Amino acid sequence: MTAFTFGEATTRVLAQVASGQGGRRSRSSVRRDSIEAGTFEDAFFAKPAKGECDRLIRMARVALDTGRRIKREARGQGRDLTGAEHLLASLTAGAVRVYEELCTLARLNGGKVYPSYDRLASATALGRATVARAIQILEDAGFLVRQRRFRRIEGEGPGPRFEQTSNAYRVVAPKRLLSLLPRWLRPAPAPNDTVQHVADEAEEQKRLKGQLSCCELAQITVGGSLGRMLARLGAVIDQMTHSRESHPDPESLPILS
Repeated sequence: MTAFTFGEATTRVLAQVASGQGGRRSRSSVRRDSIEAGTFEDAFFAKPAKGECDRLIRMARVALDTGRRIKREARGQGRDLTGAEHLLASLTAGAVRVYEELCTLARLNGGKVYPSYDRLASATALGRATVARAIQILEDAGFLVRQRRFRRIEGEGPGPRFEQTSNAYRVVAPKRLLSLLPRWLRPAPAPNDTVQHVADEAEEQKRLKGQLSCCELAQITVGGSLGRMLARLGAVIDQMTHSRESHPDPESLPILS
């Protein structure tokens, strides 16, 4: 399968969607890279291990102090910060406070974290704009993974309409910054046999997925309406690939119906 083939199929799907909606736009805008709520959360959220959220909170607090120290030292030495040091030094007290709330929600809700900015602002006594900046700082530093979401809403006229809803979050350790933090905060390295086992499993998964058609791959990796749309697109790519192999004439390509 080539990028050209994928591009052709994508163009056909988007063209049919556009013609089916008659150029109508939803009343509320949906931000780029958003995914429909309810279609991916089971695969996105991860239940934290016992004590993991407390460890992440301690890590964020130490990272704040470490970033301030590194900034002072760099200023005194007259040198520029490295990329990782800049991310660490960008942490603010407000960002750490927001992170504490996200970690608390992760602990209480089994890793399912999707508060609105207003909810976070109320819980942290920070302004909404401050919360938004804090989320961006934490994401850039690697302390969390954020996924924007949208949802369907009722509206006049044919076809679905959408609006932006709260983000989904997963709190994680900032791998890029671990070397700058005290050694006691770094996770112990996994045994060699465990590392090899994980690598072997990843290679086997890659091999098995490589044997699937595009349609099958979309069905097992993505759920909900997005998964169905990708499965349909994958079926088109499979059909087009088969047609290219069977009929070199480009005029014989199948048309998505």
